[in-house]
Amino acid sequence: MTTVRLPLFPLNSVLFPGLVLPLNIFEERYRAIMRELLKSPEDEPRRFAVVAIRDGHEVAPSAPGMPDQTAVPERGPAAGFGDEPVKAFHEVGCIADAATIRERADGSFEVLATGTTRVRLLSVDASGAFLTAELEELEEDPGDEAGALAEGVLRAFRQYQKRLAGARERSLSTGTELPDEPAVVSYLVAAAAMLDVPAKQSLLQAPDTASRLREELKLLRTETAIIRNLPSLPASDLTRGPTSLN
Repeated sequence: MTTVRLPLFPLNSVLFPGLVLPLNIFEERYRAIMRELLKSPEDEPRRFAVVAIRDGHEVAPSAPGMPDQTAVPERGPAAGFGDEPVKAFHEVGCIADAATIRERADGSFEVLATGTTRVRLLSVDASGAFLTAELEELEEDPGDEAGALAEGVLRAFRQYQKRLAGARERSLSTGTELPDEPAVVSYLVAAAAMLDVPAKQSLLQAPDTASRLREELKLLRTETAIIRNLPSLPASDLTRGPTSLN
């Protein structure tokens, strides 16, 4: 078992290997992570781990709130995640490599990172300026019939795109060639489909590529059938996600 200890970055979303993650960082605990990463040489990976939040808040309250206006906001690296932070996060996450870290004049950061490797969360340390985690790196097992399943998922995904575009009464850009490598297909579709966090998390932690593709095939067929019966469906662009405000 290969383990690694990295800064931990909890989000209200799921990061997949190969996918780009833009971050707008203003909270002190996350600023501290970026300052630490900037100590590494530019030619070395600046890695941190991203996990989806199961129970807690990505941004800690910074002012007294309702109903008690005198309540003291939580502070520190584990603010918003309870006494045992490890229980607040999903077990499987993804390592991110920060290609760009730009510090603004006010001390906040603009970051562009890319997901690289899936990891299993083993423990969380809240004793420093930011959360750190011990993580087990997970290999990507192709499973059985991944190639054939990837072809089926791509066909279903194109149908899903067409249905979604029709429901929105607009066209989606489909000029970009989609990949044909099964693992890449599985992660791209998982990230692009309009699914909630639990569904995306389930796809991230699938035991192998084939299992993920089988689950995606079912989800795409179900979602396409639903969209067919909903002539007006609000949705965001398939290949764009909001910048996380941390």
